Amino acid sequence: MTELLVKRFVKNYENVSEAKVRTSYGVLTSMVGIFCNVLLFLGKVLAGIVMGSVSVMADAFNNLSDAGSSVIGLVGIKMASKPADEKHPFGHGRIEYIAALVVAFVILQVGFRFLKEGIDKIRNPEDIKFSYVSILILLFSILMKLWLGFFNKKLGQRIDSTVMLATAADSLGDVLVTSTTLVSILVFRFWGFNIDGYVGVIVSLMVMWAGISVAKDTLSPLIGGAVSEEEYEKIAQFVEAYKGIVGSHDLIVHDYGPGRSMASIHAEVPNDVDIEVSHEIIDRIERDAQVNLGIFLVIHMDPVETKDERVLAIKEELNDLINRIDENVSMHDFRMVEGKKQINLIFDLVIPYTYDDNQAAELEEKIKEDLHKLDRRYVCVITMDRSYVNSEVE
Repeated sequence: MTELLVKRFVKNYENVSEAKVRTSYGVLTSMVGIFCNVLLFLGKVLAGIVMGSVSVMADAFNNLSDAGSSVIGLVGIKMASKPADEKHPFGHGRIEYIAALVVAFVILQVGFRFLKEGIDKIRNPEDIKFSYVSILILLFSILMKLWLGFFNKKLGQRIDSTVMLATAADSLGDVLVTSTTLVSILVFRFWGFNIDGYVGVIVSLMVMWAGISVAKDTLSPLIGGAVSEEEYEKIAQFVEAYKGIVGSHDLIVHDYGPGRSMASIHAEVPNDVDIEVSHEIIDRIERDAQVNLGIFLVIHMDPVETKDERVLAIKEELNDLINRIDENVSMHDFRMVEGKKQINLIFDLVIPYTYDDNQAAELEEKIKEDLHKLDRRYVCVITMDRSYVNSEVE
């Protein structure tokens, strides 16, 4: 069904990097979401009125909020697809994140509303009228929401859409919500325990948790999250694959919306190669990154020693020393300036964000002390740096 809808309504559906194609995917998922959720809302309202169940009514209005969220998502994707202009040279892609954040607040509002109604129902319980038709409506809702969740997840992953993935998570959460509501009705029918108010509270808390989760996932790219290790490796390997590049570091990625990224990286080149030759390589990498990775890449060129065996040996010695002190610390931009009475070792030290100023100072002193033991002529000039890579496993 998913592929049938895609092939029917999305022109050039395989070219997911094209802005018009991404917009078509967004419009499709939004329209499907609006149709399904309005249908479920009408069915559950009818079931809730017949049975007099606050948990079913809470579930119904949760579906109505989902339909509203699909409308917001549709507007957000449409606005995010606007091309770059004079005031917004990187496009309007972040509007999609803002739309997802609005969806999160809508979900939270619905959850809070029915939390209050569930508490009222606990204080003043009312009998639930059992209806097989209503049960069938809830079972149909579970199946439809399950399909809708996988539908949004599959297409959201295909085009890397935060709004669609948020909608998918909400739909799969609704499966649990409706299942819990159904259990409360069956408990009353067969055992006579009225847990409708309690289940209404549980349902509302589930809805609110879904809203918090969506908001959390959306805030990260808006605030400016660190690049993932996977993305870091992809870009670093792309740059280092070119002949004339011997290493890279200090990658920073700025997210301006799905498919709209700007990045900067330091590329190491041999210091004995003509600067114009290295510059031509850098220019070619920047152009190719735009075409192959869809990233506007700015590269800073760092000349490094590649042939002097003594300099390379000292660099390796320094690397080993740093790893023995803390394997989470790394070094780059190494240079050596040798004088008659002292040898200056100049380098940048990348430290974890968990290090405070005192720990960084202690680390620097430890390195200087250990290097001084190796050769009393060594004098360190260290620049402390922090990684822009998110090493946490999601």
